[in-house]
Amino acid sequence: MEFFELGGSNVRLSRIALGGHEYLPNGNSRGFNEDFARAITPGGTFPGFGGEQRKAVLRAAYDLGVNFFDVTLDAEKEALGRNLKDMPPPYEVFVQTRPEGMVYSYDPGNRKMADLALLRAEVLRILTLIRRERLDLLNLGILRSAIDGDPDFVAKLAANVRALQKEGLIRFAAADTFSGEATYKAMMASGAFATLNINFNVADEGPERHIFAAAKQSGMRVVVREALLKGLLFRLGREAGLTDDALLARAALKWLASRKGMDAIIVGADTAAHFLDNVRSLGSAQLDGAETAALDTLRAHPAFIAHAQQKREEFFKSD
Repeated sequence: MEFFELGGSNVRLSRIALGGHEYLPNGNSRGFNEDFARAITPGGTFPGFGGEQRKAVLRAAYDLGVNFFDVTLDAEKEALGRNLKDMPPPYEVFVQTRPEGMVYSYDPGNRKMADLALLRAEVLRILTLIRRERLDLLNLGILRSAIDGDPDFVAKLAANVRALQKEGLIRFAAADTFSGEATYKAMMASGAFATLNINFNVADEGPERHIFAAAKQSGMRVVVREALLKGLLFRLGREAGLTDDALLARAALKWLASRKGMDAIIVGADTAAHFLDNVRSLGSAQLDGAETAALDTLRAHPAFIAHAQQKREEFFKSD
């Protein structure tokens, strides 16, 4: 496993991060696709998270040396905390997660994150869930509407990050948005964030144009997600006549491995075997003939073209 240093510190994160999503039989992520309102509500729980299948994925991550874990909804947070206690890792690990009910459109204007007392209380609640004394990476996902509604919003958010760091509740913060390039740049300019969390895949290539280089210049690290488009890759593939999901996954992951400017890739998987297959694919940037042909077929299909165009427009235009 390869590692990178974070924020000029002695924290070294694995270049593969294990995502916390668990999955339904149809391939959709649990929680969000069961009861979305409950999934984004603090304290929202779902049965069965962190079971034997998930433990097997965690063991596979340990065996590979993965020390970077990303979780989102509360059911994932609680499961990771429980699993790490029941299955202590053989080395130090680092956890990234977000404040529940405060990110993206879940809180209009993201006003709760600008309130230090509310954000502190949420971090303390998270620490209880994940059974840790300090959060390694607090992922703060905002929308452009937060800045439009309050020109001082990013400055307030940066001050809150520094306050939580001073109090020893968090080590670092990650800048995150679904509002595109301009919002990422505004967060980067604050100097409060150690990493960017950003979508990047065969249908969402916008960040490669400017953001990766800008992050490097500012000393920030880039963590990419949605390598397989949250499963949409396979639905688009079937529309294009591609029925071999394993082939398409390998092609998309090898394409990702061939790109420059990323420091870590969040990998989600339903089973240990899938996780190992995904990591193995990311270890090679050389696509074979069948993989290249699969991507060519996918990219030529109207549904893929429309989706990729939509993603370009979203990334380069404010919401």
